[in-house]
Amino acid sequence: MIVPILLIAIAGILAGGIVNVLADDLPERRPIRLPHYPDNTPRPITAWLGITAFAFGQRKSPNGVALSSRYPLAEIATAVGMIVTYLVKVNEPKVDSLQLVYWLIYVVIFVLITVIDIEHKLILFVVIIPSCILAIVDAFTTLAPPNLERSLLGGALGFGTFFVLYLGGIAYVYIANQVQGRNISEIAFGYGDVMMALLSGLILGLGDMLFAMFVTVILGALGALLYLVGQRVAGRGASMITALPYGPYIVAGTLLMMLFGPQIRIFLVGYAN
Repeated sequence: MIVPILLIAIAGILAGGIVNVLADDLPERRPIRLPHYPDNTPRPITAWLGITAFAFGQRKSPNGVALSSRYPLAEIATAVGMIVTYLVKVNEPKVDSLQLVYWLIYVVIFVLITVIDIEHKLILFVVIIPSCILAIVDAFTTLAPPNLERSLLGGALGFGTFFVLYLGGIAYVYIANQVQGRNISEIAFGYGDVMMALLSGLILGLGDMLFAMFVTVILGALGALLYLVGQRVAGRGASMITALPYGPYIVAGTLLMMLFGPQIRIFLVGYAN
């Protein structure tokens, strides 16, 4: 057991390094480059990972521009997420090595989506579309639920539900602008959130997607409440229409159902199936 965990930890840190590279370049719509500092100065090989950059005192470029704490945190989060996924899923019935690989890849994708959405309020098609294809291939090639039919139905449920919310957000902003004479452009749910819900449904399937949406709404409400309280405590006002990244909540709901679906079902409705 120790050897697989060590290997997964190493793979997770390396995957987290790739997440950092993609999170730097994809939102800027520029070609993917080797690891670099925020001022575009190339990083030495010993600083390609955020962990080693901090450990070896190579956090700053020659121009004095420093890497943020996001770099080591993303690597650690990816490794921890992959280890937890392995420990939770390795002994489940109908789980083979291929299915475990898919789940570990999803963790990496979730970290990438979360980092980009927090930093840029974007969920990128260049990330979501290949991930959706991967989820469909997963459902087609593995025995663990969901099967292909339920995966597609889950994707349709997630996309349809969040598309309605997306349209509702547009209507709300339009009405608010007309009534209050304001020029608000941000909406509560972006189209990226709709696409993230599509991916979530494809990964989880129809049944678990219903619970994932419920968990997502609860987490989103708690997150918004904590944000408003934090702003009030800090002495800063917060508009009731402040746009907050919603992708991380969809990621959290998806990940919780992916790892602990039966337990959450039992807690919410009293049975696992």
